[in-house]
Amino acid sequence: MSTNQFIIEQVSPFNVNETVEKIIEVATRKEWQNPANHDLQKSLARSNKHVRPVQVVEICKPEYSGTMLEKNDERIVSVMMPCRISVYEKEDGKTYIALLNTAAMSEGMPESIAGAMKGASDESFDIVREVISN
Repeated sequence: MSTNQFIIEQVSPFNVNETVEKIIEVATRKEWQNPANHDLQKSLARSNKHVRPVQVVEICKPEYSGTMLEKNDERIVSVMMPCRISVYEKEDGKTYIALLNTAAMSEGMPESIAGAMKGASDESFDIVREVISN
């Protein structure tokens, strides 16, 4: 998985629903929480917009989020929380996983925030690696 860009995309060997289930399963095993999932295909269908399957899985690990929210001046990074992993199907029929490389985005952040962002990013990548290698 290349980590020299802000958004990382990988092909999943599973369909969208299976990929989402596996992400949640692996994340939970690694002590991450799953506060929400968003089925954007269903949401858009309610507005008569029809798109291929796309779901956004929210994951959160209090170890990182707590560090990022402890200090008043550092709460601005809450805009990037919780960590989100997108799972979607493209016209080629394949399922893809995309996530932000927040470690690459942490440059210039206070040290505690940069450390939490790097840790969260590394663990998110590990979750995706484990899913796609099964």
